[in-house]
Amino acid sequence: MHFSFLEKCDTMERKKEKMENLEMARIKRNPQAVALAQQIISQYRPQNVADMEDALKDIFGPMFEAMLQGEMNNHLGYENNDHGAKSTANRRNGYGTKTIKTTKGNVEINVPRDRDASFEPQIIPKREKDVSGIEDKVLAMYAKGMSQRDISSTIEEIYGFNISAETVSDITDSVLNKLEEWQSRPLKKFYTFLFVDCMYVTIRGDYETKEYAVYTILGYDINGTKDILGLWLNETESKHVWMQIFDEIKNRGVEDILFISMDGVSGLEDGAKSIFPDVVVQRCIVHLIRNSIKYIPSKDYKVFTAALKKVYEATSLKACISEFEKFKQAWSAYPGAVDVWVRNFKHVEQLFNYGSAVRKIMYTTNAVESVNSSFRKVTQKGAFPHENALLKLLYLRITELYKKWKCRPVSNWAMVRNQLITDEKIKERILKYERE
Repeated sequence: MHFSFLEKCDTMERKKEKMENLEMARIKRNPQAVALAQQIISQYRPQNVADMEDALKDIFGPMFEAMLQGEMNNHLGYENNDHGAKSTANRRNGYGTKTIKTTKGNVEINVPRDRDASFEPQIIPKREKDVSGIEDKVLAMYAKGMSQRDISSTIEEIYGFNISAETVSDITDSVLNKLEEWQSRPLKKFYTFLFVDCMYVTIRGDYETKEYAVYTILGYDINGTKDILGLWLNETESKHVWMQIFDEIKNRGVEDILFISMDGVSGLEDGAKSIFPDVVVQRCIVHLIRNSIKYIPSKDYKVFTAALKKVYEATSLKACISEFEKFKQAWSAYPGAVDVWVRNFKHVEQLFNYGSAVRKIMYTTNAVESVNSSFRKVTQKGAFPHENALLKLLYLRITELYKKWKCRPVSNWAMVRNQLITDEKIKERILKYERE
């Protein structure tokens, strides 16, 4: 479970709120597990976490030995101390000792042997001593997009024992509770930048396959640290779904956002402002280029994009407007392309309300498209059998991204902050949440 990343980034107040929320919902336990826990506590009387770790380590040995004994019974075809007629001449031949490495440390166990040495244990194979972290290894492979059958084959090849595709599925299903907690976790009150985007993935239904939209929001907090606020599935991308998502993140604690960068979903800008009134919504310049280039002959792409670059990368608003006038005149033969920029020129103009370091972040949704590109690496193999199969894979991919980001601020964040606080209104909003 990779909440350590989030916990490092959250404030102490958030930790306290989360613990209070967890206490309110009591987890239902398996009665057999409760009875076993009570027996362990009664016998070992642990006084602290270290004592409990030692108790669990003490139990590991007999547990592994019982499992090995069961494998031997199956191998020989009869139970230990069975004095009846046997269907094989092979017999038990005492025990060998073996020290194995577990997640709780080294444990010494007795391994049953047979006379003709044909017993090949699966739970702890011959010459295999490290049984720790198999589940983590399975989850890591799944997060990298390997199929359940590929994981099964890899485990057998590396560790020398079988793990069925069904077992792999059970292991990966173990993250669904973590996914649910992550998806509903409290969010921070303030984000400097949000980037929203959508990608499409195929899911098989009972009678047909459908394309589902996966909605993703990437956020930068007050310290420039990245976080993915959530994942949402729907059959289409629409303004109404985005409205529901914005409403949800508000209910999860988000009070204020400086900038939202997005593509051109109709009505999305007004919808975002209706929930976060002070937000600046920025159309992605890269998407506008893609939309306008549809009207340009391919032989002219390079010259066309070079002319546009002079507009949105101008050194000042005055220079930007001047270059835009030249652009409109030079490309008037392609009114469809020019019209895309005329209708959206306010999104170019507003970039120059901020410093170059801020403009470099807000002018494109490339940050969240990079996240989606990471998702596509593990979703491109084909259709998913159901929504949970997709969501658990994407969640595991996110945990890999968290490891990569390491709670570090994005590049050049100090300059971004300095340029943001030159605007007095933005400065007030930042200081408000810095003090909390």
